[in-house]
Amino acid sequence: MTELRFEIRVRDRAPILGQRELRPGAIRIALELPPGPLEQVRAELRLPMDEDERFFVNGYQSWTHCREQGRAGSTPGIGPLPELAVRALGLRSYGDYDFVDYPRRPGIMHGESWCYLRKGERYRLLASLDERPGYTLFRYDAAQGRMEILRDCAGVEPGGLFHAFDLFYAEGTEREVFDAWMAAMQIRPRTLEPICGYTSWYNRYENISQETIGRDLAGAAALLQPGDLFQIDDGWERAVGDWLEADPKKFPDGMKAQADKIHAAGLRAGLWLAPFAARRGSRIAREHPDWLLRRNGRPWLAGIGWGGFYALDFDLPPVREYLEQVFRRVLDEWGYDLVKLDFLYAAAPWGDSRESRAGRMARALELLRQLCGDKPILGCGVPLMPAFGLVDYCRIGPDAGLDWDGKGLMRQTVRERVSTRHTIDDTIFRRQLDGRVWRNDPDVFFLREDNIHLEPERKWALAIVAGLFGGALLHSDDMASWTEEARALYRQLRRLRGAEQIRVLTEHGLAVRYVLDGQEQELRIG
Repeated sequence: MTELRFEIRVRDRAPILGQRELRPGAIRIALELPPGPLEQVRAELRLPMDEDERFFVNGYQSWTHCREQGRAGSTPGIGPLPELAVRALGLRSYGDYDFVDYPRRPGIMHGESWCYLRKGERYRLLASLDERPGYTLFRYDAAQGRMEILRDCAGVEPGGLFHAFDLFYAEGTEREVFDAWMAAMQIRPRTLEPICGYTSWYNRYENISQETIGRDLAGAAALLQPGDLFQIDDGWERAVGDWLEADPKKFPDGMKAQADKIHAAGLRAGLWLAPFAARRGSRIAREHPDWLLRRNGRPWLAGIGWGGFYALDFDLPPVREYLEQVFRRVLDEWGYDLVKLDFLYAAAPWGDSRESRAGRMARALELLRQLCGDKPILGCGVPLMPAFGLVDYCRIGPDAGLDWDGKGLMRQTVRERVSTRHTIDDTIFRRQLDGRVWRNDPDVFFLREDNIHLEPERKWALAIVAGLFGGALLHSDDMASWTEEARALYRQLRRLRGAEQIRVLTEHGLAVRYVLDGQEQELRIG
């Protein structure tokens, strides 16, 4: 029998101590608390790890790198950069760096919402059932065999019944433990439909226009299937935050004309937005500085993208009215079928005395769900568990890059950086979410020969992993330029949805085995 020992501290009050038995199923610890702000909600249990076991803990948001590790694994923080550079680049904003301590010692690993120990085919899953009271932080010390569990709720004043922990524990096969967790949460995906298609970002990036989109649409229409997705990504707007009209120099005919052309080609039209972001210098930031989320009286820097951007405070009535107008225009007037909503973490960098940052994140996502109605949402840059069941598709890894692992300087920044290697890891080790809470978007693959710096075997590894583990199979290539070999490979990728007996192997490096058309295949990733 394993005991879960917990401690709850309310400012100026004696700590509340207790213990519960760790047993399969739900473990709910809800207590009546005295008035006052919470200082810490903490639990601890013994959970020894064998030498041949692997440990996984989920990272904070879509782009956070996370994978199975051995007993000497660790969770890297921000690289050895001067603090001035860290602040100027807004690096802390991307992850949990502002509210989680990083010991940076081998054998100590942490993350949010769920974790597991795996020995062969046997899993021991420990997960949260509800993150609204605060993100559930799991910190594991492999050498001590000790799991520390913290609720991210400091400063919240519950003043009554408070759910200190809502946990779930299961042992069994991968399918058994993850199915049981979802059943305990009563979570179901909004759709089981996979999507295939094109998105404009990972070739032309922001350098798009109605001419380039038209050329790519012509190539896609010849090879995609009816009902596939053709998505216009970042670069169509005047500035991030200004969503009510297109950049007239790039898209003089406007965005409705683009959706009409996509529909005429027999495809579904998708459009990218970052609804809670406002670029420095955008009209929204200039004309409505009072709409910006502030810390210590100053606009909070949500990241360095587009030369730096701020977050909108969605609790302000004018901001909500603006977002309502944006989604009416995009979905009803322009006629887009799907929206990719990006940089969503920016909505909830902190909480207040009434709610945790996780509770605020959940409210932001519920607002987006309401604004989009039944139109599909592809969520991106979002803390994962608050989005369960609210988005139809979700990115579960960072942006793929045009090379394998980025430049040396970028590797010294954060876990949320662009990296093809990290994309593959996250796609494999968050695979259990696909078809259980949404369809996973593993980001794009590449079949083109130009504007790419990936070795052929790594390019193909990225594509195979996306095909095996993703519910969204997207690319950014000009399909008209594909060779006959590339077209044949694409047809093969689409057939991977019929693969069976998919297994992930980690004993001698990372590999995937699967059976397709009765033949066993093995993909080694290095």
